[in-house]
Amino acid sequence: MTAPVSHRSADEIGRTEQGPRPLPELGEQRPSADLSTVDTTIANGLRVIAVRRASVPMVEVRLRIPFADPAASSVGSQHSAWAEVLANTILTGTATRDRIAIDTELALVGSELDAVVDPERLSISGSVLATGLDTVLDVIRDVLTGATYPADEVDRERDRLVERIALARSQPNVIAREALQKHLYGDHPFAKEMPEAEEVARVSREEVVALHAKAVLPRGSVLVLVGDVDPDAVIGTVESVLAGWTGEGTAVTISPLPPVTPGDVVLVHRPGAVQSQIRLAGRAVQRTDPKYPALQLANLVYGGFFSSRLVENIREDKGYTYSARSHPEFTIHGATLLIDADTASDVTAAALLETRYELARLGLVPPTESEVDVARSYAIGTLLTTTSSQSGLASFLVNLVALGLGIDWLVAHPQRLQAVTPEQVAAAALEFFAPGNFTGVLVGDAELLKPKLAALGGVSFQ
Repeated sequence: MTAPVSHRSADEIGRTEQGPRPLPELGEQRPSADLSTVDTTIANGLRVIAVRRASVPMVEVRLRIPFADPAASSVGSQHSAWAEVLANTILTGTATRDRIAIDTELALVGSELDAVVDPERLSISGSVLATGLDTVLDVIRDVLTGATYPADEVDRERDRLVERIALARSQPNVIAREALQKHLYGDHPFAKEMPEAEEVARVSREEVVALHAKAVLPRGSVLVLVGDVDPDAVIGTVESVLAGWTGEGTAVTISPLPPVTPGDVVLVHRPGAVQSQIRLAGRAVQRTDPKYPALQLANLVYGGFFSSRLVENIREDKGYTYSARSHPEFTIHGATLLIDADTASDVTAAALLETRYELARLGLVPPTESEVDVARSYAIGTLLTTTSSQSGLASFLVNLVALGLGIDWLVAHPQRLQAVTPEQVAAAALEFFAPGNFTGVLVGDAELLKPKLAALGGVSFQ
């Protein structure tokens, strides 16, 4: 008779008779190898960045068109609704290709394209076998210069959008995000990441066509190509293929955001909610600021990864939440430090208290040298891992370019992180993580939450 198998716990596996098993040393983190790159602006005003990374015979394509509302100050602007329908229908037909033809041509070269939009930009992205790049560029050209927005496609996608928006607005995370954006930025278009369903329902094909003609412009836009390409040769190909994409003026960038004003957390009532969403926001600095590397490491120590102080406190130790994190958010004009945590209603006040406590403790009990070293290794390792693939490098680079940076910043950043001292991290913690620097929203059932939150203080009730 076979003896029953004995299953050891993780704690038992990690220990010997002499004590815990030692963790292996971290491996050497090597910076990216020299990348063959060309960064230029072609005749129509489009900036093109081509990077050779020939690890696999593929090419990643990222086109970013600034797409902010040019009439942001006008009451009742419908730009976000028009833009959402445009993004969902721009790939559905041209004068020479219908939707099936576009999808078929792309599939034959191992490719697909996707279009998305937000308050800052319209993005078209995809990947393709290196041998099929000319086909993808020609499809993109056809879409940019001749998208027809067939009426039946507009009607179909508009109806789907209405349903998706209605569903999304019932989700706690969406409610919390919209409440935070409104609290921070008021009527600024950046606060309107999703149009109202009724606005989308009113969008006509003619309005979408007009927006394309006015706003889908090469000047101010950027195309990033990363993969098995000769950068010089592919720049010439892009210039030839996209020469017919022209337009008057420059793509519209978003206006500067109002500064984050510290203050109370605003309680947003969600009747019957059994969970609460805590969303805090404070001032940060752009990646070009000399303080940014130290701020990045201070953020990691606070709540930027699984071994952070915040996670150890309210997830591992107290079990208040399954997920908690802090992270920076960048726009072309500034940066914001965000803290997110979802928690059960009965421990919401306690979770908010501990979140603030860890903010204060980061400044008053500065990160140790060991904490800084772990955060540094994580930051460098994550950056190198993320950008080691063609897809990761293309996506990271197109976001950097939008912030006025380029591949030089990416290559040099590990060295900047290596140079940060624990004293600089302590200074960043004291300057940026003080609880009084933050404001935010808390979404939950006010009837359940108000008594404890009132006792805690620093919370206002609508």
